[in-house]
Amino acid sequence: MTLRFLVLGDSLAFGTGAASPADTLGARLTRTLEQAGRPVRLTVGAVPGATSPDLAGQVRRAAPADLALLVIGANDLTRQVPPSIAADALAAAVRGLRAGGAEVLLVPTPDLSAVAWVPPTLRPFVAAASDGLRARQTAVAQAAGAVVVPVAASVSQAFAADPALFSADRFHPSSAGYALVADVLTPHLLELAARCTADAA
Repeated sequence: MTLRFLVLGDSLAFGTGAASPADTLGARLTRTLEQAGRPVRLTVGAVPGATSPDLAGQVRRAAPADLALLVIGANDLTRQVPPSIAADALAAAVRGLRAGGAEVLLVPTPDLSAVAWVPPTLRPFVAAASDGLRARQTAVAQAAGAVVVPVAASVSQAFAADPALFSADRFHPSSAGYALVADVLTPHLLELAARCTADAA
């Protein structure tokens, strides 16, 4: 059975900052699944600049999927989307994907305080806002049936310590940054892919 793998969300899901399409999260994780013996059909419906309310359109336009990766939240913070609205929109998107039969993996809001252009005096406030939105996302996504990957702590520390993990815009990951995130996601992705196999059996 070919695994239908769907990637939705924002510029991080799309792969902005990667040196080549092969270095994006979707492409890297597709290779991981294929190396584990699963034929995969990848569809990327992510849109750079998307906020959580934009997920409704992405889900509506998406073809049926067995496994969906959602990466969302950074633009909710930068565009000051009220956390309650962002959380409700995310929950609706997860419910829609689950109703269509997809296993859902969520990468919630990153810690934007690790971004170089955030002034040091504002970093505690940005970190707190990131943590608050991430907590809301985690609660509603899990309640709706998604698996949430707690990447923020380990990944943000690595990004803060190594500028090479950022692309030239100092906001999006570089190819090396996407590789790091993909490595963190891999065990969770493989577990959900195994569920898809079990469900189809």
